[in-house]
Amino acid sequence: MESSGTKAFGLWSAVFLGVGSMVGAGIFIVIGQAGTIAGNLVWLSFVFGGFAALLSGYSLARLAIAYPSRGGIVEYLVQSFGEGVFSGSAGVLFYFSQLIAIAAVAKSFGTYAGTFLPVGSGMDNLFALGVVATFILINMVGASLVARSESVIVVIKLSVLVLFAGVALFYIDPKLLSSSDMPPLKSMFFAVGLTFFAYQGFSVITNTVEDMQDPAHTMLKAMVVTILLVGTLYILTSIAVLGNLPLNEVIKAKDYALAQAAQPIFGEIGFKVMAATALLATASAINAALYAATEIGYTLAKEGNLPKVYTYNVHQSFEGLIISGVLIVPMILFLDPSEVTTIAALVVLIIQGITHVGHLFRIKQTGANLYMVLGAALSMFLIAGVTLYHTSQSMPLLGFYVMGAFVLAFAIEILLRLLTKRTILKQVRLGDI
Repeated sequence: MESSGTKAFGLWSAVFLGVGSMVGAGIFIVIGQAGTIAGNLVWLSFVFGGFAALLSGYSLARLAIAYPSRGGIVEYLVQSFGEGVFSGSAGVLFYFSQLIAIAAVAKSFGTYAGTFLPVGSGMDNLFALGVVATFILINMVGASLVARSESVIVVIKLSVLVLFAGVALFYIDPKLLSSSDMPPLKSMFFAVGLTFFAYQGFSVITNTVEDMQDPAHTMLKAMVVTILLVGTLYILTSIAVLGNLPLNEVIKAKDYALAQAAQPIFGEIGFKVMAATALLATASAINAALYAATEIGYTLAKEGNLPKVYTYNVHQSFEGLIISGVLIVPMILFLDPSEVTTIAALVVLIIQGITHVGHLFRIKQTGANLYMVLGAALSMFLIAGVTLYHTSQSMPLLGFYVMGAFVLAFAIEILLRLLTKRTILKQVRLGDI
């Protein structure tokens, strides 16, 4: 833990952490995948996804200011729904969904790193495990190093993306963005689920509240600046890609469409630089996500949802960081990243929706705008519903998998209560604020 006199996160370091968590592998893959659904309307999908992220970010920021806890969403669930099994199992599920997301991003890192080696080298998983181990060490040094490393990485990858988008916009073929090539409007809404996933990660800013300078004035500002900055980047980048690549090429290169769009403008070196930037992006997303997962695990253990060992100090962090790393290893080695990530993303959407519903019960304490919080809840459930409907065409059992995840989390919560005989405790009391 950082010393109480040192606050690692000011406005811009919190923004950099949020940007680092959001601009991960998602933008490099999502543009192509969403483009196969929404065609040249994908930029509009990013607009709607960003609007939903702003609503959700506003609600979470107001909760963070009212209930300053490093556990973020985990703490807000307990504050809203009480110290019971429901909030406990939802918190456990949210924690495991974060680990799955880290494993999926690490797999993406391994895949990108593998492109720099001869085909069939079989080093992908080794690269994935190596990058997780590296950032576990960085997180063990403490929040200050996480903040500093994230700031440096974010500046580099944003510079590359801004340079690409800025130059690519001058090479746009207007015909590729014309109305004659536009798909049905409903396709744009189906893609919002994917584009919102590219924004996922903004909640990590709430986990910095105990390490943040003047959170009452910094938290909401950091959240809004982060989402607006990332949203602008996503919209311009998607216009640049769809304005330079015919849709059939976007579909063909959907997993690396961003790098493919750089090739005609910058040549083969452009493709390689964009692939290297994707490596950097995934690395910084892992860095930020590990920080959040550690804070969430610590809070869950303090509340009685996870074993107490998660709270033990290891250098400037907690033993929960190492346990999380150990749990991520089999996920990297054995799980199908695409299917499991879809399930985890839906779980996060539903839990965020539940968190915003709970916020409505605490609206007087937080002083938040009722309509914005209501809009946040509705948008999360709407995006989850649209995503579930569209994705179930290719994954018919998706709904059962999501339901099974909730049942499993409930079972884990009950088992831990029976074994430890501990009860859930709020970490923030009104008298403490």
